[in-house]
Amino acid sequence: MLSSNIKKTVVIGAGVMGHSIAQVFAQNGVETCLVDLDQNRLDHAMELVKSNLETLAEFGKVSVNDIPAIINRIHPTPDLATGCKDADFAVEAINETIDAKKKIFSLLEKHCPPKAILASNSSSINIFDFVEIQDPGRSIVTHWFAPPHIIPLVEVVPGPKTSQETTEATANFLRKMGKLALVFKGLNGPSLVNRFQDLMTLPMWEAMEKGWATPAEIDLAVKAVMAIRLPIVGVAQRLDFTGMNLVLDITKSYGGTNPVAEELVKQGRLGVSSGKGFYDYGGRTEAEILRDRDIKYLKMLECLEKLDAFKPV
Repeated sequence: MLSSNIKKTVVIGAGVMGHSIAQVFAQNGVETCLVDLDQNRLDHAMELVKSNLETLAEFGKVSVNDIPAIINRIHPTPDLATGCKDADFAVEAINETIDAKKKIFSLLEKHCPPKAILASNSSSINIFDFVEIQDPGRSIVTHWFAPPHIIPLVEVVPGPKTSQETTEATANFLRKMGKLALVFKGLNGPSLVNRFQDLMTLPMWEAMEKGWATPAEIDLAVKAVMAIRLPIVGVAQRLDFTGMNLVLDITKSYGGTNPVAEELVKQGRLGVSSGKGFYDYGGRTEAEILRDRDIKYLKMLECLEKLDAFKPV
């Protein structure tokens, strides 16, 4: 029986992601071992945790008085066997290479209790293609986003042999940690969000290579459009405002096909203009929907301007 009541966790790798993941668990009252072979990295990780918590305290996310107790729940160690002892949930956040991932899962299986869930923070490698453990039903991907102690989303990706029990226990645990845990099934690769990010990165490299724009100009252009719109309408709902018939026309002009858009148009679900698209707008008029969107856009723009967000950090 896998652990559904997770009381102790172990995080493998004290780098950019690992120290912050351990912090999330500790903030939520869970005793956590942080494992790394490099003692200097462990020491640095604990310094970063303290700094992170002090920043969160400035924004009222944690109490200053609680910081020592949170830090004391993180137990740094260079010894994997010690860190894995009695763990209910293990997550590796090590180098993104097949050999490293394969080796660490073998070690986690060896040193963690049989009831422990074994998770990977992999963002680009499909661990289910090569990880070999006796009980693949307890393996799963939990892909966090930097910095984990701030970004709410964790992508939960079960493999073809991951048990439903593992998936449900993992998602429920992460939600108890205050995370937005979305379960994505059948992904060929662990990260859905990274696919969107990668598609943005490819034209960035092309623009730089061909001299179309500087890095600063590219960032400014993206911030001045996407930073305002994406938080409000996301990727799919934006197309409801474009109009599904126009989306289909654009796709055809590229010589492509779009079965999803074709079906929506066939159903008369054109988006905001027809009251239904990907979303059902509940009988509101187009003017009412646009007003709601525009008010949120204006508030987002105002927020970004106050933060001076259009300049580099």
